[in-house]
Amino acid sequence: MKEVSEVNPTIAVREGQEIDLELVDELIKQHVGGVTGLPVLRQFKGGNSNLTYLLSYPERGVVLRRPPPGTKAKSAHSMSREYTIMNKIKPGFSAVPETFFYTDDESILGSEFYLMEKVEGYSITTAIPPEWQFTRTHNHRLGMAMFDKLIELHKLDYTALGLADFGRPKGYVSRQIEGWNSRFEQALTDDMAPFVDVREWLLGKRPSTENQPAILHGDFRIDNMIVDASNPFKVKAVLDWEISALGEPLMDLANTLAYWVQADDPAEFAALAIQPSNVEGMPSRAELLTYYGEQTGIDISHFDFYRVYGYFRNAVILQQIYYRFYHGQTSDQRFAAFPIAINVLCNHCRHLISRSDL
Repeated sequence: MKEVSEVNPTIAVREGQEIDLELVDELIKQHVGGVTGLPVLRQFKGGNSNLTYLLSYPERGVVLRRPPPGTKAKSAHSMSREYTIMNKIKPGFSAVPETFFYTDDESILGSEFYLMEKVEGYSITTAIPPEWQFTRTHNHRLGMAMFDKLIELHKLDYTALGLADFGRPKGYVSRQIEGWNSRFEQALTDDMAPFVDVREWLLGKRPSTENQPAILHGDFRIDNMIVDASNPFKVKAVLDWEISALGEPLMDLANTLAYWVQADDPAEFAALAIQPSNVEGMPSRAELLTYYGEQTGIDISHFDFYRVYGYFRNAVILQQIYYRFYHGQTSDQRFAAFPIAINVLCNHCRHLISRSDL
């Protein structure tokens, strides 16, 4: 397999997202060690939510994660949560980076943050590298390898990993629906419809029973993974654990499938693709849902509720980000067109509801 010309590209730090380089350098030398000189500071291109920086020393790279400036939902940006889950899960799930240091002292950078290792490998973002010369078969294998990792996660014994107190799995579904409904309402802007009908349907169709709780990632996507550059079917690291939890595994599956734009989706959906799940050969959502049920033994015959939830949740996430842009708390122009995507997602929820037999 050919080498990829650019692995995990970075950019100059965006305006308004600068950090004190000398201060961070001092902390790295205290808590990581083995580095010399002043690092080169860059920012990873991806991410609409938390901010990720690369500090490159001659000896190694160190990654810093912090929430964005401006008003934000703490649960959606929790660095403490991310740091804790990665530390606890490492013995049973090797595909997480090593972490070095966490602090909630906001006097340092203006927010909590943590430091972790830079995992060497390739981050697939919006396209599969042409250098790999993937066929339909390769694409399919890549998609299935990703879902195997999700299944592996959901099968972990969280109690044995010391995570029994990590969350409240009982009643997780109800709390999520009530929470996302409330967050959407709180983040509404004057130019957005309230989609009361979608929110009321989700409240009314909550399942009466839940499956055995599992560790939930919350944002499990291709672009949140680092794969081996010489063997892309091997996942070296799963990133972005800040909204991880314990709860109903079908909620986590729904989150993942809601991001899974496929090749035969209509044009308005293709425009929402943030990962190459829609290239030829990638497994379809229906295939992945069936496979998940077979591998976990979980009944997926009444998945309509979770499907609607997944798309609505994505809409809420975008609305929360757009709220910051709308009120001038960020000048990042990537967020200006978010209302289009929010409307597409919520109207798709209405379409799914109209076809559901729940």
